[in-house]
Amino acid sequence: MNTLTEKSFATSLSCMDGRVQIPMNDWIKAKYGVDFVDTITAPGIDKVMFDGNVESLKKSVMISVTNHKSNHIVVSGHFGCAGNPVSDEEHFTHIKKSVEIISSWNLDADVVGVWIDENFVPHLVE
Repeated sequence: MNTLTEKSFATSLSCMDGRVQIPMNDWIKAKYGVDFVDTITAPGIDKVMFDGNVESLKKSVMISVTNHKSNHIVVSGHFGCAGNPVSDEEHFTHIKKSVEIISSWNLDADVVGVWIDENFVPHLVE
């Protein structure tokens, strides 16, 4: 039987909106081939990160990376977000800045941004 230490993890920083959780976790599992996704949520998390309110989020990411050996971190924003009701373009700006912020923590992890569209389909933000 596999133990937890033999399982692989990725980390998702996403909006608390329940509509995005399953599509985001499914996308992460498929893209990175991981067993589990540690999910860190806040309303409009891309805006929270953009505004620099990162201490509690960073603490959660550090637990995921340190204890679960997560080596993929995905920060996302989504269409129709009540916590960050801005244009898609502003979301893309917030997501890109969030990736920069997390990357600046110098973790041994790949960090990417994702946009979840009106059909709840995730797309990489380049």
